[in-house]
Amino acid sequence: MGYIGKHGVDALQRYKYSGVDRSILAKYVFQPFWSRFVLVFPLWMPPNMITLIGFSFVVASACLSFVFSPHLDSPSPNWVHFLHGLLLFLYQTFDAVDGKQARRTGSSSPLGELFDHGCDALTCAFETMAFGNSVMSGKHTMWFWAISSIPFYGATWEHFFTNTLILPEVNGPTEGLMLIYLIHFFTAFVGPTWWAQLAGDVFPFVGSIPFLADAPVYILVIYVMMFFAVIPTVTYNVYNVKKAVSTKNGSMLAALAMLFPFFFLLGGITLWGLLSPSDILGTRPHMVLMGTGFGFGYLVGRIILAHLCEEPKGLKTGMCMALIVLPFGIANAISASVLGGSPLIGEEWILLAFCAFTTSLYAHFALSVGSEITSALGIHCFRIGRKQA
Repeated sequence: MGYIGKHGVDALQRYKYSGVDRSILAKYVFQPFWSRFVLVFPLWMPPNMITLIGFSFVVASACLSFVFSPHLDSPSPNWVHFLHGLLLFLYQTFDAVDGKQARRTGSSSPLGELFDHGCDALTCAFETMAFGNSVMSGKHTMWFWAISSIPFYGATWEHFFTNTLILPEVNGPTEGLMLIYLIHFFTAFVGPTWWAQLAGDVFPFVGSIPFLADAPVYILVIYVMMFFAVIPTVTYNVYNVKKAVSTKNGSMLAALAMLFPFFFLLGGITLWGLLSPSDILGTRPHMVLMGTGFGFGYLVGRIILAHLCEEPKGLKTGMCMALIVLPFGIANAISASVLGGSPLIGEEWILLAFCAFTTSLYAHFALSVGSEITSALGIHCFRIGRKQA
């Protein structure tokens, strides 16, 4: 069974992207650079290929983190962190110019939007691996994924209801990514162990705060990013959705229901990690992030597709497919307390099944939807030009 029905095909044919970027930094610094950089690419190069190349940079960065710090809690050579920063800068640049290349070649399409945002969703997990490597956050690395994925999901959810992707004056794709690659570059100079110092020793003003004074610097970063970036952004998303729903006399309850799969994913993997007798967040952080990342990519992809195809507002039950393995992981972890410390099934096998399932689910979704959209619109994914009738 396909993902797109006849109504969806009709909606795809009349879809027009709408977005607003209010970032001052983007307007006066990055946009002029990106407008020149796009001229590097020949007119025959399809925008989706630029997107894919950009995504490959963060995958390479994640692989570096696994090779040099499998548990994300040991120092890597300083040049590794410099590469993390450079690769993320290249990702940001390629991600920004793919849309310009689409307009330049007259090849803009709903598929391009889905492909672009789909890669961005996966990037939340792959870049988190690199960031965890630079700040040596170990088992706490999962919180950095939460810090990146919560605003991303919130913006996607808001876009679904407002029909316009609004990037505020300070936003993740511009200032957020810039801050992250600057942190990578900073780590390349001072070394990753700088982030493992006690926050109270590095920042004297923190010394009077009991729960922060004796925490590593990276824990302080988690709190700062959560309170000054995530909470204001999500509040902004909820406000805009509530306004859009009220204008159209819709149901805010139905709108909030669309958040359930994501928070089940986030809460489920967090609970599994806390209960895990083998400490999966500390011993296998890359596997946890990969399985969670592809599950997240599937959730985001389903919302974007629902928006493109003008599906009814409310919970998409198909999204819950990404959550199927999580209850087994949690139950298996709980079984350890009943069986004297050892779970019923080795956690590495459940975690492997989680990764295999979410990766396969996302791959099936991406390939199927890509094929359906190219057929419906008569276009190619990795070639400029329309198919012959």
